[in-house]
This record gives sequence, structure tokens and C-alpha cells, in this order.
Amino acid sequence: MQRTMIGAAGAVLLLVTPALAERVSRESDITSLRLGQHIYVDDGTCPAGQIKEITGSKLTPQGVAFTRKCLDRRNMRQ
Repeated sequence: MQRTMIGAAGAVLLLVTPALAERVSRESDITSLRLGQHIYVDDGTCPAGQIKEITGSKLTPQGVAFTRKCLDRRNMRQ
């Protein structure tokens, strides 16, 4: 019973961890992007008070395609 609970807690932790958004200082620091993953890039390309969000948006034969948009820092996902 206790082993099952520990295993279940570990599985939940593995599922929750990828949902956390990562923050990098350069877009070139992104080595891989999963479908649905959000990465915030603080490289100064967006207007003051905003941060660039890179999202894995579509699965293509070449891999995951991504979109870029500038978001207000106060409204970004944590």
C-alpha cells in the first residue's frame, strides 16, 4: 500500500513538473520545445513591461513548430 502511494506521488510529480514555464535570457538557449510547452524569453526584443512567450503550437513532420508573442509581464503564466 505504501509503495503504491509513493509511486502515485512520483507519477503526479512527473506530470506536473513539465507544466512549469521556463524562463531564459536568449532564444538560442532553447534546446528543445515540446508541444504545448511555454518558455519565456527575456531578451529585450519586446516593448518595456513585456516578455516574449515561445509556445510549442503545432506538430509538423520536421518537429514542433512554435509561435512567438509579447505578453504583459503581469499577465504571464507562472
